[in-house]
Amino acid sequence: MEQYFKHKIRTKSVGEIIGWVIFGIICAIALGLLLGFGIMWLWNWLMPELFGLATITYWQAIGMFVLAKILFSSFGGGGSNSKDKWKSKKQRNQDECRDDFSKWKLYDKFWQEEGEKAYNDYVNKKLTEEE
Repeated sequence: MEQYFKHKIRTKSVGEIIGWVIFGIICAIALGLLLGFGIMWLWNWLMPELFGLATITYWQAIGMFVLAKILFSSFGGGGSNSKDKWKSKKQRNQDECRDDFSKWKLYDKFWQEEGEKAYNDYVNKKLTEEE
């Protein structure tokens, strides 16, 4: 994955990278506002009428979301190790090979030169084994 980011960043100018970072920050803020207002609206629409509870403010809705996140989800958000520790060594090696983008040009060249012949040889070998 590290090579993927290096490859992507190499093709971008500094201004373009800064623009994407600013765009990401604006999107995160907009998502936070939308989430807070959505929770507040749902609470104020349902809870007072169904259970006789009081209405809440925007900041109380954000606080409820944070509290629910703490109580009902795992800390740290995972990361690559939490998912990878259950994978077999073979699966981790396959994942590492998929992330190595420098070999793509070699794959295309191989397929043009030998791919179809190698595939047909493999199919013929498997068909003769089954007989």
